[in-house]
Amino acid sequence: MTHTLIYPHTTVHNEAGHLAIGGCDVVELATVYGTPLFIYDEQTLRDQCRAYKTAFSSRTDLCEIVYASKAFSCRAMCELVAAEGLSLDVAAGGELAAARLAAFPPERIYFHGNNKSRSEIELGLEMGIGYFVVDSLREIELLDDLAGARGVCQTVLVRLTPGVKPTTHSYVQTGQQDSKFGFGLGDGQAEEAVRRTLAAANLQLVGVHAHIGSQIFDLSSYRAAVEVLFAALAEWRRLHGFECCLFNLGGGLGIRYTPSDQPSSITEFAGAAVDAVAEQVARHGITMPKLLVEPGRSIAGTAAVTAYRVGTVKVIPGVRTYVAVDGGMSDNIRPMLYGSRYEAMIADKADVPATVEVTVAGKHCESGDMLVRDVLIAPPEPGDVLVTPATGAYGYALANNYNGQPRPAVVMVGDGESRVIIDRETTDDVVRLQRPLA
Repeated sequence: MTHTLIYPHTTVHNEAGHLAIGGCDVVELATVYGTPLFIYDEQTLRDQCRAYKTAFSSRTDLCEIVYASKAFSCRAMCELVAAEGLSLDVAAGGELAAARLAAFPPERIYFHGNNKSRSEIELGLEMGIGYFVVDSLREIELLDDLAGARGVCQTVLVRLTPGVKPTTHSYVQTGQQDSKFGFGLGDGQAEEAVRRTLAAANLQLVGVHAHIGSQIFDLSSYRAAVEVLFAALAEWRRLHGFECCLFNLGGGLGIRYTPSDQPSSITEFAGAAVDAVAEQVARHGITMPKLLVEPGRSIAGTAAVTAYRVGTVKVIPGVRTYVAVDGGMSDNIRPMLYGSRYEAMIADKADVPATVEVTVAGKHCESGDMLVRDVLIAPPEPGDVLVTPATGAYGYALANNYNGQPRPAVVMVGDGESRVIIDRETTDDVVRLQRPLA
């Protein structure tokens, strides 16, 4: 078997009839490292990074690919992204700390976040990161003061909400007027942010950023956002003399979670984005800015699977068959949070026809702890290794300790070798910060 579009690029069925990724038998990985287990394919990660660079650089010399580390962040991932020549978007101090641990080039770091703390801002200034993406009037004032105290002039972008509402889940729409992120164009807040940033003694405004949402299939939303944003840029150039050097369109390109999903390709995204910017540059007579995009899910999403061990198989005659695994909403909360759909298969029965319809249930004390509903798999038995594909984005990143569950280990595979890049937590880790009543 060759891979499908929802599995890592190196996925095959090996001679034992098992699922294999990066030359490693998934059943053996589960035995060696335990379950639940996130398995990342290094080749797929690198392929996706390179696909973005190729797609955009073939259309314009003025482009930069910025990996959105909120999708999956750790030292090893930052090192891989740096080696592939991408820049890095961080959204909180912990992601910034991972970048520092990886010795990521600070000049290629963009610091997002709608409520950056003083300590987070100071960490970014201490590291000498390239860019802060300011998200509130308070942040502009605070960043100006803290940069001045260090005697530096910090380059910044202003985050804008263009009023574009893409067709995606409401929880991951971020570009509409009613959003906790950025400055709205319709109420004058965006222009005020630009004016104040230009007037700040210790800040240099070099560009704007807009992110309209996540898991987007319809590229027309990006075109609409570019049109609205460039109309504003033309007005601010006339009123305030602001020349936009960096135009960050954000990320959000969707991926396949199930075979029926039909997302646009990276190549199509690049074509739509570059063409839309070029059209608006010509329309308004603006100097062409560097175009930035921030893919996260579309780099990491299909690069990983999560492996579980089947514990019980509960058949309710005439109703449903539940296959309970040793993880759940503690390692993949997206089905409960967004109603996200996934596929599943039995890794040690990869060649066995998928003839049994089941619902894959987590182990947690919640009725809604269902990882995959109504999916066909090979006949399941306790002890089987069950995998869910396309868990590389917002799986480990959203992992938690509900019911005291330790977070899983993460391994990277490639060329028949595997290595741990995040250790498995233990129950000692989970209770480490707890203190007695008296």
